[in-house]
Amino acid sequence: MIHPEMMVSSNLLDEFKTCTLLQYSGKLDIKTAKGHRWTFYYRLGRIVWATGGIHPFRRWRRHMAQYCPEVEIDKIQLRAEDTQIDYWDYRLLEILHEKQKIKREQINSIVESTIAELLFDLAQQANFTPISSDRNQDVILETPMSFTSADMSLKFMQDSWKTWSDAGLANFYPDHAPILRRPEQLESSVSPAVYKNFVTFMNGKYTLRDLSFKMKQTLMPVTRSLLPYILKGIVELIEVPDLPLKISEAKPNSTAAKAASSSPLIACVDDSPQVCQMLEQILMPNGFRFVKIQDPLQALPILIEHKPDLIFLDLVMPVASGYEICAQLRRVSVFAHTPIIILTGSDGLLDRVRAKVVGSTDFISKPVAADKVMTVVRKYVHAAASTNGALQAASTQK
Repeated sequence: MIHPEMMVSSNLLDEFKTCTLLQYSGKLDIKTAKGHRWTFYYRLGRIVWATGGIHPFRRWRRHMAQYCPEVEIDKIQLRAEDTQIDYWDYRLLEILHEKQKIKREQINSIVESTIAELLFDLAQQANFTPISSDRNQDVILETPMSFTSADMSLKFMQDSWKTWSDAGLANFYPDHAPILRRPEQLESSVSPAVYKNFVTFMNGKYTLRDLSFKMKQTLMPVTRSLLPYILKGIVELIEVPDLPLKISEAKPNSTAAKAASSSPLIACVDDSPQVCQMLEQILMPNGFRFVKIQDPLQALPILIEHKPDLIFLDLVMPVASGYEICAQLRRVSVFAHTPIIILTGSDGLLDRVRAKVVGSTDFISKPVAADKVMTVVRKYVHAAASTNGALQAASTQK
């Protein structure tokens, strides 16, 4: 076994340190040979969120119950597409904060606990299996609600894992659930009150982390108290599935389905499938319909067919550039007032001037970020709807 202080490879520790030194903004994806995956979101060299692991829903529920007990978690319903974006849990916190259901201090506690929990799991997995990491900027959380020092988090990870390992618990996973295997042997050796607690909680439904929350204790004493019973075979730790939030299924003829069909339609013209996918993952969970067009030559006929409420348009594409497509769109009456948002990687002054000349409405620099996208969409979609409504009313009066 690797010594606890060396549980994470130097390459992986160097990767965390590099993100801090570079003041990196983007994702750090970490995977094990067994298929476990974690994602750490950085903003200017600090960790602002983390997700992944084997129990993302169970973890989110537990942290919400601990830090935001006033929120009724079981009444939160997600659509299936809401859970497709990697940071669905962070987005839910944003929505709850926007609706003034939770406070920023509560979010800070959830962020810190989530990062600490995932780093511990990473340390434990790294002790037994090879790990690889990859940096990418597919998603950048532009206006994070909490900043965590990566150096402090890594030190906490190493200290907590060393303490856990020194206690003889290296092979015990906090996401495993205890189940009572020999009740008769237990009953003969403990008090009736203790036996009752074992029967109530050691049923294979609650992980060690769940139990520590229910018992209002930290993870270490709860696990150590069970260790003698585990070693005797009275209690066994088993793997358990995640506990997802409720997924609502829209009925074809329901009011929700009708509302969805009338929700604003956003189009993206970009030859990059990654950019289209990112926009789709950002917009659809927020209630917008989405159409992607990766062939610039097909852009105009498809856009005329769908008549979107807003168009994201890549500036640099083969065969037909964003300038050309934007100019063509403005010559079509139906798109005279449609917001056209240019996606650009260079964000140079010359590009901005030229794009304005051909009729663009605004810019977003790549890589696309959820905050920027939603800010632009909320700014222009409602304005466009009002303008179109006024034009239709004027034409009716004529």
